[in-house]
Amino acid sequence: MILINTMQCSLSQAKGVFTLKNENTTLGFVRFNDTGEVEYIFVNPLFRKKNIAKKLLKLVRQKTQKKLIFQKPISPLGLKLLESIRKWD
Repeated sequence: MILINTMQCSLSQAKGVFTLKNENTTLGFVRFNDTGEVEYIFVNPLFRKKNIAKKLLKLVRQKTQKKLIFQKPISPLGLKLLESIRKWD
């Protein structure tokens, strides 16, 4: 179990995918490759602004040990996320 902002979550892993779930629904997931390229990230709209995307990206970075690269196109919400993690590099 993982604790995010007082929410108990479970983490499941498949090759190139991390998924965070609570007991009722999927909170978010990220798809990535071994070079640290993020192919897709999604956070359930009901659970946005709770650091779920950042947690998923930190897991990718830990797993790949690479600087994160984001595939285009990047949505307006994605641009906000990128701005918030810029200090990681």
